[in-house]
Amino acid sequence: MPAKLSVNLNAVAMLRNRRNLPWPDVEHIARLALLAGAHGLTVHPRPDQRHTRDSDLPVLRALIDDEFPQAEFNIEGYPTAEFIKLVLANEPEQTTLVPDDPAQATSDHGWDFKAHGKMLQPIVAELKNGGCRVSLFCDPDADRESVQIAADVGADRLELYTEPYAACLNDDEGAKKQAQLLARTADYAKELGLQVNAGHDLTVANLGLVVAAIPDLAEVSIGHAMTAESLEFGMYGAVKRFLEVLGY
Repeated sequence: MPAKLSVNLNAVAMLRNRRNLPWPDVEHIARLALLAGAHGLTVHPRPDQRHTRDSDLPVLRALIDDEFPQAEFNIEGYPTAEFIKLVLANEPEQTTLVPDDPAQATSDHGWDFKAHGKMLQPIVAELKNGGCRVSLFCDPDADRESVQIAADVGADRLELYTEPYAACLNDDEGAKKQAQLLARTADYAKELGLQVNAGHDLTVANLGLVVAAIPDLAEVSIGHAMTAESLEFGMYGAVKRFLEVLGY
């Protein structure tokens, strides 16, 4: 089965937040994405509320439950006590834990599993006991020992950080080398019983090589490029373009 597509709504929410106005309407844009065939929605509610706000989460949860029960809700963030409470209250199908400092503009590295494994283990257990799948953000060149620790702490999936690959804009050889690193880490994950997601700066143009490199990729999460594509094709059309690359 092709990788599923989760649409990250942070860039849409950030545009809304530039003005004290209710548009673009995040719920409406989310509905368009799901009507076009997206398999889920991703949000990253940060403490300063500069992207998706905490108040958006129950609205999106209700949208999925009421209109698109086959879709999944993915909430990502750094696992503070406040974040965990927010996750448990909104019951996502998946939680993606990232090692972000609150001041970061966006995620820019995976977990150091050797340093943070003991910290993550009880958090993963709490979230899984709350009923959601747990994915951990992972560097593209993680070694087998690191992936083993991710498996040992109870993660269900890894989300491979694809920005180093995406940064090879006009460097085909560099892109191939980065795709090989992603594939190697994905192989480690598969050997250890973990599924693999991928995300960060994936576009219509560069997504195909990642999909080819990781044949059993479970999910891709796309936000910035999806929003940029939407300026030209609308959200409905942008989702269709990504779905075509994925093989739908």
